Amino acid sequence: MFTGIIQELGKLKDIDDSSISVEAVTSMEALREGDSLAVNGVCLTVKDFSEGYFSVDTMPETLKRTNLGSLKPGSPVNLEKALTLSTPLGGHLMQGHVDATGTLASIVQDGDARLMRFQAPPQVMKYVVEKGFIAVDGISLTVVEWDDSTFVVSVVTYTLEHTNLGQREPGDVVNMEVDILAKYVEKFLSSREQPGQLQGHST
Repeated sequence: MFTGIIQELGKLKDIDDSSISVEAVTSMEALREGDSLAVNGVCLTVKDFSEGYFSVDTMPETLKRTNLGSLKPGSPVNLEKALTLSTPLGGHLMQGHVDATGTLASIVQDGDARLMRFQAPPQVMKYVVEKGFIAVDGISLTVVEWDDSTFVVSVVTYTLEHTNLGQREPGDVVNMEVDILAKYVEKFLSSREQPGQLQGHST
């Protein structure tokens, strides 16, 4: 599990069909093989590391379904270590399982912040609500406006300076993960609408 609070902006070192390597500093602290680490919001497993970088395994499916496959050496990536019981929950609960990719449609300056509008597919938009959570490239953000196919988030200066959103331009592809609680609610409501379905119980 993750929180969507980015801990470091890393840099892609190498990429191939089965692994990526990322240059990092603070993310290397107490890092161990087998640890889970989110790269642009994608939960990946650390297979090895050396001074100044770590490597994670990837599958062709992961590269196709996320924006990781379009990265090039030098690309900035958002990094977050897995949530622990002592980690402050400053964002919202995330799994690191990308639901779909979307596209940055526009940027409008709003004082010190930026209003960023993203185009998203239906499987994402059906879970989007005003003031609800959504993860973009692993960043926990709050929806301030939405319509049938897009949503807007207001990104403050700190987030722009400490994540890759500050370098994003219209047309860029981003990873999206919706709030897992919305999926559980949908599942619960759909099961109640099916009469005669066996329900688990204890005696």
